Amino acid sequence: MNMRFGAQLWSQQTTFADFRDAALVAEAAGWDSVWTWDHLMAIFGPWEQPILEGWTTLAAVGAVTRRIRLGLMVGANTFRNPGLTAKLATTLDNVSDGRAVLGIGGAWFEREHEAFGIQEWGTGFGDRLDRLDESVMLMRRLLDGERFSYTGRYYRLTDALCTPRPVQAHLPILVGGSGPRKTLRTVALRADAWNTSGTVQEVRDKLAILDEHCADVGRDRSAIELTVSFPIVIRDQAADAVAAYGAALAANGVEDMRGAIELLGPPGLVADAIRPYRDLGFRTVIVRLPAPHDRETLERIGEVDALLG
Repeated sequence: MNMRFGAQLWSQQTTFADFRDAALVAEAAGWDSVWTWDHLMAIFGPWEQPILEGWTTLAAVGAVTRRIRLGLMVGANTFRNPGLTAKLATTLDNVSDGRAVLGIGGAWFEREHEAFGIQEWGTGFGDRLDRLDESVMLMRRLLDGERFSYTGRYYRLTDALCTPRPVQAHLPILVGGSGPRKTLRTVALRADAWNTSGTVQEVRDKLAILDEHCADVGRDRSAIELTVSFPIVIRDQAADAVAAYGAALAANGVEDMRGAIELLGPPGLVADAIRPYRDLGFRTVIVRLPAPHDRETLERIGEVDALLG
Protein backbone atom coordinates (compact mmCIF):
# COMPACT_ATOMS: atom_id res chain seq x y z
CA MET A 1 0.00 0.00 0.00
CA ASN A 2 1.01 3.63 -0.54
CA MET A 3 -0.40 4.71 2.83
CA ARG A 4 -0.45 2.70 6.03
CA PHE A 5 -3.87 1.85 7.37
CA GLY A 6 -4.47 0.64 10.90
CA ALA A 7 -7.72 -0.99 12.04
CA GLN A 8 -8.68 0.16 15.53
CA LEU A 9 -11.09 -2.60 16.45
CA TRP A 10 -13.35 -1.66 19.33
CA SER A 11 -13.01 -4.17 22.14
CA GLN A 12 -16.42 -3.45 23.69
CA GLN A 13 -19.58 -5.32 22.63
CA THR A 14 -17.59 -8.05 20.90
CA THR A 15 -16.30 -11.54 21.55
CA PHE A 16 -12.69 -12.55 21.19
CA ALA A 17 -13.62 -14.86 18.30
CA ASP A 18 -15.20 -11.96 16.39
CA PHE A 19 -12.28 -9.66 17.22
CA ARG A 20 -9.75 -12.28 16.08
CA ASP A 21 -11.63 -12.92 12.85
CA ALA A 22 -11.77 -9.19 12.07
CA ALA A 23 -8.01 -8.95 12.63
CA LEU A 24 -7.44 -11.85 10.25
CA VAL A 25 -9.62 -10.17 7.60
CA ALA A 26 -7.59 -6.96 8.05
CA GLU A 27 -4.32 -8.82 7.59
CA ALA A 28 -5.57 -10.60 4.47
CA ALA A 29 -6.81 -7.30 3.01
CA GLY A 30 -3.41 -5.61 3.39
CA TRP A 31 -3.87 -3.42 6.46
CA ASP A 32 -0.61 -2.45 8.14
CA SER A 33 -1.72 -2.71 11.76
CA VAL A 34 -4.43 -3.67 14.23
CA TRP A 35 -5.09 -1.65 17.38
CA THR A 36 -7.49 -1.76 20.26
CA TRP A 37 -8.30 0.16 23.42
CA ASP A 38 -6.80 -0.07 26.85
CA HIS A 39 -9.99 0.25 28.87
CA LEU A 40 -11.53 -1.79 31.64
CA MET A 41 -15.06 -0.50 31.07
CA ALA A 42 -16.95 0.47 27.95
CA ILE A 43 -16.29 4.09 26.98
CA PHE A 44 -19.14 4.58 24.49
CA GLY A 45 -22.67 4.03 25.69
CA PRO A 46 -23.38 2.36 29.06
CA TRP A 47 -20.15 1.54 30.87
CA GLU A 48 -21.59 -1.81 31.98
CA GLN A 49 -21.20 -3.27 28.46
CA PRO A 50 -18.70 -6.13 28.05
CA ILE A 51 -15.17 -5.19 27.03
CA LEU A 52 -12.00 -7.21 26.45
CA GLU A 53 -8.68 -6.34 28.10
CA GLY A 54 -6.27 -4.88 25.55
CA TRP A 55 -2.83 -6.42 26.08
CA THR A 56 -4.20 -9.96 26.42
CA THR A 57 -6.32 -9.54 23.29
CA LEU A 58 -3.36 -8.30 21.24
CA ALA A 59 -1.14 -11.16 22.42
CA ALA A 60 -3.77 -13.68 21.37
CA VAL A 61 -4.09 -12.01 17.96
CA GLY A 62 -0.32 -11.89 17.63
CA ALA A 63 -0.19 -15.67 17.91
CA VAL A 64 -2.53 -16.21 14.93
CA THR A 65 -1.36 -13.43 12.58
CA ARG A 66 1.90 -13.13 10.66
CA ARG A 67 2.39 -9.61 9.34
CA ILE A 68 0.29 -6.85 10.90
CA ARG A 69 1.72 -4.60 13.59
CA LEU A 70 -0.12 -4.67 16.92
CA GLY A 71 -0.65 -1.96 19.52
CA LEU A 72 -2.91 -0.22 21.99
CA MET A 73 -4.49 3.02 20.82
CA VAL A 74 -3.48 3.96 23.43
CA GLY A 75 -2.38 2.40 26.70
CA ALA A 76 -3.51 4.03 29.95
CA ASN A 77 -0.29 5.00 31.69
CA THR A 78 -2.01 5.15 35.07
CA PHE A 79 -2.96 1.46 34.97
CA ARG A 80 0.58 0.11 35.28
CA ASN A 81 4.09 0.79 36.45
CA PRO A 82 6.32 1.58 33.42
CA GLY A 83 8.37 -1.54 34.14
CA LEU A 84 5.27 -3.72 33.80
CA THR A 85 4.24 -1.92 30.61
CA ALA A 86 7.69 -2.45 29.11
CA LYS A 87 7.47 -6.16 29.97
CA LEU A 88 4.03 -6.44 28.36
CA ALA A 89 5.21 -4.76 25.17
CA THR A 90 8.34 -6.91 25.05
CA THR A 91 6.32 -10.08 25.51
CA LEU A 92 3.91 -9.03 22.76
CA ASP A 93 6.91 -8.37 20.52
CA ASN A 94 8.21 -11.87 21.17
CA VAL A 95 4.79 -13.49 20.69
CA SER A 96 4.33 -11.66 17.37
CA ASP A 97 7.94 -12.03 16.19
CA GLY A 98 8.65 -8.32 16.21
CA ARG A 99 5.35 -6.56 15.46
CA ALA A 100 4.54 -4.72 18.71
CA VAL A 101 4.04 -0.98 19.10
CA LEU A 102 3.89 0.43 22.61
CA GLY A 103 1.00 2.89 22.45
CA ILE A 104 0.65 5.05 25.56
CA GLY A 105 -1.28 8.08 26.79
CA GLY A 106 -2.07 9.92 30.01
CA ALA A 107 -5.50 8.22 30.62
CA TRP A 108 -8.81 10.06 30.96
CA PHE A 109 -11.65 7.74 32.08
CA GLU A 110 -11.99 8.29 35.82
CA ARG A 111 -14.86 5.83 36.24
CA GLU A 112 -12.71 2.75 35.62
CA HIS A 113 -10.07 3.99 38.07
CA GLU A 114 -12.74 4.47 40.70
CA ALA A 115 -14.38 1.10 40.01
CA PHE A 116 -11.19 -0.94 40.31
CA GLY A 117 -9.40 1.10 42.95
CA ILE A 118 -6.59 2.30 40.68
CA GLN A 119 -4.87 4.95 42.76
CA GLU A 120 -2.69 6.67 40.17
CA TRP A 121 -5.37 9.10 38.95
CA GLY A 122 -3.33 12.01 40.28
CA THR A 123 -4.38 15.54 41.06
CA GLY A 124 -5.47 16.43 37.54
CA PHE A 125 -4.74 16.08 33.86
CA GLY A 126 -1.49 18.04 34.04
CA ASP A 127 -0.24 15.78 36.81
CA ARG A 128 -1.05 12.68 34.73
CA LEU A 129 0.83 14.11 31.77
CA ASP A 130 3.90 14.74 33.94
CA ARG A 131 3.62 11.13 35.08
CA LEU A 132 3.35 10.06 31.42
CA ASP A 133 6.52 11.88 30.46
CA GLU A 134 8.54 10.26 33.22
CA SER A 135 7.05 6.86 32.41
CA VAL A 136 7.84 7.05 28.68
CA MET A 137 11.44 7.96 29.48
CA LEU A 138 11.77 4.89 31.71
CA MET A 139 10.07 2.57 29.24
CA ARG A 140 12.43 3.69 26.48
CA ARG A 141 15.44 2.87 28.64
CA LEU A 142 14.04 -0.55 29.56
CA LEU A 143 13.11 -1.42 25.98
CA ASP A 144 16.60 -0.42 24.86
CA GLY A 145 18.15 -2.94 27.23
CA GLU A 146 19.46 -0.71 30.01
CA ARG A 147 19.92 -2.08 33.51
CA PHE A 148 19.52 0.73 36.00
CA SER A 149 18.09 2.12 39.22
CA TYR A 150 16.03 5.28 39.29
CA THR A 151 14.20 7.47 41.80
CA GLY A 152 11.99 10.19 40.37
CA ARG A 153 8.90 12.22 41.10
CA TYR A 154 6.50 9.35 40.38
CA TYR A 155 8.46 6.13 39.91
CA ARG A 156 11.21 4.17 41.61
CA LEU A 157 13.09 1.32 39.96
CA THR A 158 15.81 -0.72 41.62
CA ASP A 159 18.33 -2.61 39.46
CA ALA A 160 15.67 -2.95 36.75
CA LEU A 161 16.21 -4.97 33.59
CA CYS A 162 13.75 -6.00 30.86
CA THR A 163 14.69 -9.39 29.47
CA PRO A 164 14.22 -11.19 27.13
CA ARG A 165 14.88 -8.31 24.78
CA PRO A 166 12.29 -7.28 22.19
CA VAL A 167 12.66 -8.91 18.79
CA GLN A 168 12.79 -5.45 17.21
CA ALA A 169 16.08 -3.62 17.63
CA HIS A 170 14.02 -0.52 18.48
CA LEU A 171 10.48 -1.28 19.64
CA PRO A 172 8.54 1.90 18.77
CA ILE A 173 6.64 3.98 21.32
CA LEU A 174 3.56 5.82 20.08
CA VAL A 175 2.17 8.64 22.20
CA GLY A 176 -1.48 9.60 21.78
CA GLY A 177 -2.88 13.02 22.59
CA SER A 178 -2.44 16.64 21.59
CA GLY A 179 -1.96 18.68 24.75
CA PRO A 180 0.11 21.63 23.52
CA ARG A 181 2.36 22.20 26.53
CA LYS A 182 3.04 18.71 27.85
CA THR A 183 1.90 15.88 25.59
CA LEU A 184 3.40 17.33 22.42
CA ARG A 185 6.65 18.03 24.24
CA THR A 186 6.76 14.38 25.32
CA VAL A 187 6.17 13.41 21.68
CA ALA A 188 9.02 15.66 20.57
CA LEU A 189 11.39 14.33 23.22
CA ARG A 190 10.61 10.65 23.34
CA ALA A 191 8.06 9.27 20.85
CA ASP A 192 8.65 7.31 17.68
CA ALA A 193 5.06 7.93 16.57
CA TRP A 194 2.19 10.28 17.41
CA ASN A 195 -1.56 9.88 17.08
CA THR A 196 -3.99 12.74 16.77
CA SER A 197 -7.37 13.64 15.24
CA GLY A 198 -9.39 16.68 14.22
CA THR A 199 -10.07 18.88 11.23
CA VAL A 200 -7.29 19.65 8.77
CA GLN A 201 -6.82 23.10 10.31
CA GLU A 202 -6.81 21.72 13.86
CA VAL A 203 -4.22 19.13 12.93
CA ARG A 204 -2.14 21.73 11.08
CA ASP A 205 -2.11 23.88 14.23
CA LYS A 206 -1.04 20.91 16.38
CA LEU A 207 1.75 20.12 13.95
CA ALA A 208 3.02 23.68 14.22
CA ILE A 209 3.22 23.31 18.00
CA LEU A 210 4.96 19.94 17.67
CA ASP A 211 7.46 21.58 15.32
CA GLU A 212 8.21 24.20 17.97
CA HIS A 213 8.84 21.53 20.59
CA CYS A 214 11.04 19.57 18.20
CA ALA A 215 13.09 22.69 17.53
CA ASP A 216 13.42 23.31 21.28
CA VAL A 217 14.73 19.81 21.98
CA GLY A 218 16.84 19.58 18.81
CA ARG A 219 14.91 16.79 17.11
CA ASP A 220 13.99 16.39 13.45
CA ARG A 221 10.20 15.97 13.32
CA SER A 222 10.54 13.69 10.29
CA ALA A 223 11.79 11.02 12.71
CA ILE A 224 8.27 10.80 14.20
CA GLU A 225 5.62 8.70 12.43
CA LEU A 226 2.49 10.85 12.11
CA THR A 227 -0.80 8.99 12.53
CA VAL A 228 -4.33 10.39 12.36
CA SER A 229 -7.60 8.73 13.36
CA PHE A 230 -11.08 8.71 11.81
CA PRO A 231 -14.18 6.54 11.83
CA ILE A 232 -14.46 5.23 8.25
CA VAL A 233 -17.23 3.22 6.59
CA ILE A 234 -16.88 2.35 2.90
CA ARG A 235 -19.95 1.81 0.73
CA ASP A 236 -20.65 2.70 -2.89
CA GLN A 237 -23.50 4.95 -1.74
CA ALA A 238 -22.99 7.48 1.04
CA ALA A 239 -26.47 6.79 2.45
CA ASP A 240 -25.60 3.12 2.86
CA ALA A 241 -22.39 4.02 4.69
CA VAL A 242 -24.26 6.36 7.04
CA ALA A 243 -26.82 3.66 7.77
CA ALA A 244 -24.17 1.00 8.44
CA TYR A 245 -22.27 3.38 10.73
CA GLY A 246 -25.42 4.29 12.63
CA ALA A 247 -26.27 0.63 13.14
CA ALA A 248 -22.80 -0.11 14.54
CA LEU A 249 -23.01 2.81 16.96
CA ALA A 250 -26.51 1.77 18.02
CA ALA A 251 -25.17 -1.72 18.81
CA ASN A 252 -22.88 0.01 21.31
CA GLY A 253 -25.65 2.10 22.83
CA VAL A 254 -24.44 5.38 21.40
CA GLU A 255 -25.67 7.87 18.80
CA ASP A 256 -22.47 9.66 17.74
CA MET A 257 -18.69 9.59 18.07
CA ARG A 258 -18.30 12.79 20.13
CA GLY A 259 -17.48 15.14 17.31
CA ALA A 260 -15.07 12.87 15.40
CA ILE A 261 -14.44 13.61 11.72
CA GLU A 262 -16.49 10.81 10.12
CA LEU A 263 -15.57 9.57 6.62
CA LEU A 264 -18.63 7.71 5.36
CA GLY A 265 -19.17 6.85 1.70
CA PRO A 266 -17.50 5.59 -1.48
CA PRO A 267 -13.72 5.15 -1.72
CA GLY A 268 -13.28 8.39 -3.65
CA LEU A 269 -14.97 10.45 -0.95
CA VAL A 270 -12.82 8.85 1.75
CA ALA A 271 -9.61 9.34 -0.24
CA ASP A 272 -10.43 12.99 -0.91
CA ALA A 273 -10.93 13.58 2.82
CA ILE A 274 -7.63 11.90 3.73
CA ARG A 275 -5.53 13.59 1.04
CA PRO A 276 -5.04 16.94 2.88
CA TYR A 277 -3.70 15.05 5.92
CA ARG A 278 -1.32 13.13 3.68
CA ASP A 279 -0.14 16.45 2.30
CA LEU A 280 0.67 17.52 5.88
CA GLY A 281 2.94 14.50 6.24
CA PHE A 282 0.61 11.88 7.69
CA ARG A 283 1.29 8.46 6.19
CA THR A 284 -0.68 6.34 8.68
CA VAL A 285 -4.47 6.44 9.08
CA ILE A 286 -5.99 4.68 12.08
CA VAL A 287 -9.59 3.69 11.33
CA ARG A 288 -12.00 3.53 14.26
CA LEU A 289 -14.19 0.46 13.80
CA PRO A 290 -17.03 -0.15 16.27
CA ALA A 291 -18.11 -3.71 16.92
CA PRO A 292 -19.55 -5.51 15.09
CA HIS A 293 -16.50 -4.70 12.97
CA ASP A 294 -17.46 -3.73 9.43
CA ARG A 295 -16.14 -6.41 7.07
CA GLU A 296 -16.82 -4.46 3.90
CA THR A 297 -14.68 -1.56 5.08
CA LEU A 298 -11.95 -3.97 6.18
CA GLU A 299 -11.97 -5.67 2.79
CA ARG A 300 -12.15 -2.52 0.63
CA ILE A 301 -9.54 -0.25 2.22
CA GLY A 302 -7.18 -1.01 -0.67
CA GLU A 303 -9.51 0.90 -2.99
CA VAL A 304 -8.96 4.05 -0.91
CA ASP A 305 -5.24 3.50 -0.89
CA ALA A 306 -5.14 3.09 -4.67
CA LEU A 307 -6.86 6.44 -5.12
CA LEU A 308 -4.38 8.10 -2.75
CA GLY A 309 -1.45 6.62 -4.66
